[in-house]
Parts: sequence; C-alpha cells; structure tokens
Amino acid sequence: MTEPSSAPAPVSWADPARHAAFEQWLASWVGPMDLRPHTLQPASADASFRRYLRLQQGPSGSGIVMDAPPPLEDVVPFVRLARQMQAAGLHGPQVLAADETQGFVLLSDLGRGLLLPMLQRSEEQGDPSMADALMRRVGSALVQWQQRMDPGEWPAYDEALLRRELDLFPEWCVGREFGQTWNEAQQKAWDRVTARLIDSALAQPLVAVHRDWMPRNLMVCGEQLGILDFQDAVRGPITYDAASMLRDAFISWDEEREIDWAVRYWQQARDAGVPVQDDFGEFWRALEWMGLQRHLKVLGIFCRLKHRDGKARYAQDLPRFFAYATKVVLRYRELAPLLPLIEPLSGFALEQGYTLR
Repeated sequence: MTEPSSAPAPVSWADPARHAAFEQWLASWVGPMDLRPHTLQPASADASFRRYLRLQQGPSGSGIVMDAPPPLEDVVPFVRLARQMQAAGLHGPQVLAADETQGFVLLSDLGRGLLLPMLQRSEEQGDPSMADALMRRVGSALVQWQQRMDPGEWPAYDEALLRRELDLFPEWCVGREFGQTWNEAQQKAWDRVTARLIDSALAQPLVAVHRDWMPRNLMVCGEQLGILDFQDAVRGPITYDAASMLRDAFISWDEEREIDWAVRYWQQARDAGVPVQDDFGEFWRALEWMGLQRHLKVLGIFCRLKHRDGKARYAQDLPRFFAYATKVVLRYRELAPLLPLIEPLSGFALEQGYTLR
C-alpha cells in the first residue's frame, strides 16, 4: 500500500467501458457499505495486471477495491482463498463484495503497515533487533499458514508447473534480456540441473504453499501479520515459502541470520506437527535447492515484466537473484554445471574471487 496523501490522487482508466462498468458496480454498494466514491485513490499495484484502490468507508474507516480485468486476471482463486483464510483464523483481507465475472472485489483494509519498509528502516538505522523480531514473526506466521490451511483441493505444484517456471529463465533472461542462445552442450547441462531441482522439489513433504511469502506481501496489524497476494497458492514443497522468506526479492540478509531464522522456523514447524524434514541439514539443503528453482524463475519473470509488460524497474533487482543463484550453485557439486550458464550473465562469481574450473 502507498502512504496516505493530503489529497486523493486521480484514478485513471485506460478502458472507458471498464470505467463505466466499475462505477455502476461500485454504486450498487455505496449505500449498503457506506462507501464514499469521491475519496477513491490508488493504493498499490503489483507485477500482475491487478491494481488496488482505496476509498473511505463510513466516517472513519476505509476499504480496498481490487481491479482485476478479465481475461488477464481471474479473481475466483483470490476470493476462494480469502474466505478459506478467514475460516482458518488467519489474518487477511475480508471479501465484502465481489463481481467475479467483471473482476471487481471490495475488501477490508488491513492498513498501511507493510512489513518490507519496516525491515528496510531497521537496516538503515542499524537496529538489527527490530528486523530479528519481525522476521521471527514471519516464520511463526508461516507455521500457522502451513498448519491451518488445507491445500487438498488446491492446484498441485507438479513437475509440469515447476518446469514451466524454470523455462522462463532461458526464454526471457538468457534470450531476451542478454540476447544469448545456448548450444547443445549448454542445453544438456541446463536439462540435467533442472531435472535435479525438480526431483528435489517433488521429493519433499506437501503443504499449503503461498508462493510469494515475502515481506512485501505481509503487513503488521497489531499483534497479527496480515497476509496478502495469496491467489496463486498451491499444494507443494514444504521449503518453498521458507526459501521465499529468507531470500527475498527486495531485501537480502547475511547467511548467519538466514540460518538463525530458518532454525527457529524449522523447530516451530516440528513442534506444531508441520511435516518438515527430521534433520535440519536435510531441510536446509532442500531449501537451498528449492530457492534456486525460485531464483531462476524470478530472473525470468523480472525480464518478462521488462520486455513484455513494460515494467523495467523489476530488472534492477536481477543482480540480487544472480547472487543468490551463484552462491547455491557454488556450494553443491550436482549443481555445478549451471555456473558456466549464469556466470557470463552475472559476473558475480568472478567479482567475488571465484574461478571457473
């Protein structure tokens, strides 16, 4: 969410027909929900085609409208999962009204306490204790998510989905961003490593996977953490969300802190009956391999956002993900064939004094 402004910012509409449909839909809820349409202003946007608008509700409250134009976005999974979260006692936006056909949803407003800026301020102010406390809460909330959410009817994070995600890297990062084409030997090396990553993911215990469990999608709401951006949740590997939590797209931590938070999460998960691996070393290895799959996917997605969707700002964080990926590849012999594929793109390993063998 954005910070409040002294006057409402204008809300623009590229499609007049959609604007008219929105105004007609919103008007039907003005009386029942005590909405104040004249206060409508942008709240936030994300990497998808969704956007969020804030407006006053009643004399002192506010609500959030999701604008998710079909067929580019489908609000049905969001609405279904939001209601499941409410039933599970988790803190997320409540669906107050929804037109699933047109892609308009009215939500309760969780406020402006986004976790990411709080963590960034903690680091800027040299106060690690604040970040430590917040990240421990993130780990505890993840245990609650995995413990309470039943993913039995959710889409599976299966081999086909894992492979589609990995394929984003050669198509959009290697090909479109860097203009390179792999030869046959390079393609075979990629195929071998990605098969190992997929096998590792499929061998893990299955739980509810948020798929973007990171500070940008969490909010501090008093004693609770508010959960956002959950519409892509799947039934999948136990380590996926923990990897997202520790190796984030917009803030990085030294490994000592990563391991500390990982151990705390792992122990809480075991105590709560969440099916993490019995041995922490096994859990950490699986987390790093799962994280590498995610890093390669995100490198592809960020380049796609730049070249297909005109959102070039995401590409500014490519070095962060190359650094994550390179560190993991250098640590495990089975992943070593990936290093010559990513090193010409990132230069990270050579900058750190490593040599290619």
